[in-house]
Amino acid sequence: MIRIYLIAILAFLLASAIRAQEPALKRLETGNDSRGWEAVGRLEIAGVGFCTGALIAPDQVLTAAHCLFDKTTGARIGIDQIEFRAGWRNGRAEAYRNIRRVVMHPEYAYDDRVAMARVRHDLALLELSRPLHTTRITPFETDAAPRPGARVGVVSYAKGRAEVPSLEQVCSIMWRETGVLVMSCDVDFGASGAPVFSFRDGRARIVSVVSAKADLGSNKVALGSDLGAGLELLRGQLGAQRRHFLRAGDDAAEGGAGRDGTAGGAKFIRP
Repeated sequence: MIRIYLIAILAFLLASAIRAQEPALKRLETGNDSRGWEAVGRLEIAGVGFCTGALIAPDQVLTAAHCLFDKTTGARIGIDQIEFRAGWRNGRAEAYRNIRRVVMHPEYAYDDRVAMARVRHDLALLELSRPLHTTRITPFETDAAPRPGARVGVVSYAKGRAEVPSLEQVCSIMWRETGVLVMSCDVDFGASGAPVFSFRDGRARIVSVVSAKADLGSNKVALGSDLGAGLELLRGQLGAQRRHFLRAGDDAAEGGAGRDGTAGGAKFIRP
């Protein structure tokens, strides 16, 4: 507890310094603004909510596992109630796809609390009904998470900006805690599952997805899972599974997309 408390104090001081230097979100309003980001899209969830997801292959969308659960009942959302809208902007998408299969991290367990262990495994991979083969949409590569202090960016849809994606290109990894990245990025409801990018060699690569947000004093931070072995596990499962909605070791039927919790001295909230 003492270690966690000290980390929270350090994060507060670091976030304050970083925030003083970082610009506001940039809305990707026009075709020129959004060029290169078309593989980020909005996930429509049961007609009542949305998350953000990103293509990492022509037929695979990476997002947060908690997006696939009803936040009121805790029931899983049926895949027939999820649609991916690639490059959604001002009422139109570059492409629309239904979902064929979904796999979640085998150690992820949904409930109302937000804890570091759940953030660590908050990953899901969605297989599209048909691959997206178009020159306008290029799936993103993934990469290992950079070290604390490295600059990252987030492209997301969120509350108040649901119709146009926004880019926060300059935020930072504050620290890594056993598979969890704590970042100075400012996210809001709807940004769940949003890709976190590194910009090594001038190329945007996904290194995490947004799982939760937290308030550290007057500063906002974001939490995401370190993709690592978790993503490779999901890819392997997706290649092997033939049923519609599976998590490893879980044969439960499909269900009918969190909330407040505490960890590390900060109040964590599902975005």
